[in-house]
Amino acid sequence: MKKHLIVKVIEDSPADLAGIKKGETLVSLNGHEITDIFDYDFIAEDDQVSLIVEDEAGKEREVQIEKEEGEDLGLVFEESLMDNYRSCYNKCIFCFIDQNPKGMRETIYFKDDDSRLSFLQGNYITMTNMKDSEIDRIIEYKLAPINISVHTTNPELRCSMLHNRFAGRILEHMDKLYAAEIPMNAQIVLCKGVNDGEELLRSLRDLAKYAPVLGSVSVVPVGLTKYRDGLCHLDEFNKEDAEEVIDMIEDIQKEIYPKYGIHLAHASDEWYIMAGREIPPEESYDGYEQLENGVGMTRLLYDDFTAAVDCVLDYKTAMEKKGKLGRVFHHKTEEEKLYEAILKNNPGRKASTVCGMLSKDNKDYICKELNRLRPDVEFMVYPIENKFFGPKITVTGLLTGSDIVSGLQGKELGDALLIPSSCLKADEEIFLDDMTLEELKNALQVETVIVKSYGMEYIRDILGV
Repeated sequence: MKKHLIVKVIEDSPADLAGIKKGETLVSLNGHEITDIFDYDFIAEDDQVSLIVEDEAGKEREVQIEKEEGEDLGLVFEESLMDNYRSCYNKCIFCFIDQNPKGMRETIYFKDDDSRLSFLQGNYITMTNMKDSEIDRIIEYKLAPINISVHTTNPELRCSMLHNRFAGRILEHMDKLYAAEIPMNAQIVLCKGVNDGEELLRSLRDLAKYAPVLGSVSVVPVGLTKYRDGLCHLDEFNKEDAEEVIDMIEDIQKEIYPKYGIHLAHASDEWYIMAGREIPPEESYDGYEQLENGVGMTRLLYDDFTAAVDCVLDYKTAMEKKGKLGRVFHHKTEEEKLYEAILKNNPGRKASTVCGMLSKDNKDYICKELNRLRPDVEFMVYPIENKFFGPKITVTGLLTGSDIVSGLQGKELGDALLIPSSCLKADEEIFLDDMTLEELKNALQVETVIVKSYGMEYIRDILGV
């Protein structure tokens, strides 16, 4: 029987009040063996639960707990999933992990394809290693949304692209989720001459049948590093390709939106930048469901930054009319104090930031908007060429510490260097090449600030407020 080590009991939680201790082991819950965190969460929802726990000497005892329905028991386990992570067994022709150089940290090379991480962390899964019983469990527990790496709905082509003979069943799986009304999102990594053109049109039309239960489909160009020796040859997309992709997606949007009130299919920002077209307005992105896939990030950056600038300037205009701007600082609200500081603190300040080559045009927009607010402040945006993965990788989130350091040598960095959070691990201040933020700071001899948003917080970071 599978058992789970308890590494922490939350103080004053139902489990703590019932006398369960750190170091004990959960054996069963309401008579059920717990396979993973979803079994645990589903059963632990009840207002009355019976636990069998085992102490460090191996002695079992039963603990009865009464609590509010849905209240957390307060147990923390050694494994966050209460199970091992499931790895991917596919050999996708576009897999980015296969294109990594040697010598990076071990976790970089782990390919996950775990449906539980789709629900918990938003990861995309191919569903190729899932049994029918696991899909049934998703439906029973109502786990949602499920994020699916589709790539193509052509069964033979999908088997070929993923190098997995079971990959052709994707529409069968989606049929079951659709019938159960389990919300889904999908992504298509587009490879030139493989799943584009008529194949892309087929995939989009097939997926459109699942709307609105399927809430979004992102189409992103394959990322090609310089480490593709021995891998399938793939060509880069060009301006004409990008225009074709955008036109196809926007045609689908025109069909879908009147029926369901969503656009469903979305081209990632790279396509618009490659085609030299204007980024669509906010309402085209249906609430930015696929920011992690680079869908709408540029529009969100522009709109958030402009909205923040407008907000402060509106305050400035209102206070000037009342003759109160800058007066009696300690009587103002916290929001008003912030606006006052943004308008007057650190005159003549200089700051800088970095971005991938794809985002280099953002420089003019941000600097123009900032100039409306604080013309005395100089903000420098430096596009960095990706030498670590190769020049074909142009997104900001894949910049490494070493490339940033080399790209900024001899550049004026001002009073602070702003580092986008997407360049760092989610839970640690470390870049993809294992350089730490502290090492980068020491190498460049400049104060560093991690940027987590592009609205008011970004303005504060630039101005040092």
